[in-house]
Amino acid sequence: MPVKQSKYEALLAEYSNRDFAIALLKEHRPYLEMIPSMRRPDESVITIPLPVVRIRSPKSYEGHNSNTAAVSGAVCLPCDIAILMCDPEWKIKMGVEIFVFIHRPQEDFSDLLSRWRQTQVLLDKDYEWLMPLRYQHILSEGVDRIYPLFVVFPETPERIQRGLLGASLPFVIQTVETPIEEIPSSEEGLEAMG
Repeated sequence: MPVKQSKYEALLAEYSNRDFAIALLKEHRPYLEMIPSMRRPDESVITIPLPVVRIRSPKSYEGHNSNTAAVSGAVCLPCDIAILMCDPEWKIKMGVEIFVFIHRPQEDFSDLLSRWRQTQVLLDKDYEWLMPLRYQHILSEGVDRIYPLFVVFPETPERIQRGLLGASLPFVIQTVETPIEEIPSSEEGLEAMG
């Protein structure tokens, strides 16, 4: 049974909430331990759904590609959620960033892995976060390491889980309850069978 769009959307919406994102990190303890203060999680964790960063191009100098101007550009990262750590005292972003990749409908292993690889390539440059309005006062530059976390469903093909294991990439299996509007009525079920 393929992954349904509504299940993907449900997890995307859920992990947009800091409390649910922290609950997700509890599923992979090494990442949970990266949270600066569990007593003040509301000031220590920032979640950004479908995040955007501003990538800064290196400045050009006379004689070196003078036809290319120094530009900056906003780029939507191919991950689903970015989880940023923040020092609750100093109100600055810390050097740990966790990127959540939720298995999307019709996505195979190479597609899922490619999203992580694209994120790595994009963030190998000088960049800054376009922070949500609530967090725009936080200094958002600098990173020490980026970490991926993959979220798959029970109906995700087994080859994807084998691939993630083979690539030594952390993943968790999440079950999403089927919304009531998606459960076919008994009459619809009988019509489909007959």
